[in-house]
Amino acid sequence: MGAQWKQKGRVENAAKRGQIISKMCKEIILAVKAGDPDPANNSKLRTVIEAAKKASVPRDNIERAIKKGAGLLDPINYELVTFEGFTPRKIPCIVECLTDNRNRTSADMKAIFRKGSLGATGSVAYMFDHMGLVVASHLDSSQDPEEAAIEAGAQEVKKSDSEYEFICSKSDLISVTKTLQERGWQISSSEFVYLAKDPVDLIVEAKPEVEAFLNELDDNDDVHRIFTALK
Repeated sequence: MGAQWKQKGRVENAAKRGQIISKMCKEIILAVKAGDPDPANNSKLRTVIEAAKKASVPRDNIERAIKKGAGLLDPINYELVTFEGFTPRKIPCIVECLTDNRNRTSADMKAIFRKGSLGATGSVAYMFDHMGLVVASHLDSSQDPEEAAIEAGAQEVKKSDSEYEFICSKSDLISVTKTLQERGWQISSSEFVYLAKDPVDLIVEAKPEVEAFLNELDDNDDVHRIFTALK
């Protein structure tokens, strides 16, 4: 459905460890800045910390990121910058970056998108629905995800490996996450995502070229999330 693109084997690849830790810590810093440094009072921070633990981010790094977000260590000001364009083979693509230097990130994106096509704001976004997405699992296998989705106010629920994806409107993301947690669901992630309205299925011959482009994007330290219209 054209959700977030993830590099194959990224978490398992030792060469990516430092990059993963850096990106997760940025997300923790933003979560703290947007709310409270105490995870008990900040549901977004709790979710991000859990995701960081699953990605094997060391506890010291997590605690340091929380302190940075709270202004207790060297202040770092990250901002979310979004870029829109097309990959090679004209696949719509939205890239979210967390950066402390907008000019550097913009130059990097322009260089990478020479292999595709970088567009203006709004040039691609209309091809996607900007939604809330909660990924969760439940220890009790008898739990009905459809019923949980209705109770929480999610519009749709889909199976994804051993977890479920609860899709909701952006305005309902916090309430859906909270309701699922209250009903015993373990939240892996709770975030805004771009879902393609018309997913594209690439021919086999075109996949290496597009995947190489997406890998190069993902290897950039400022790139936070990549959304494409790929099936």
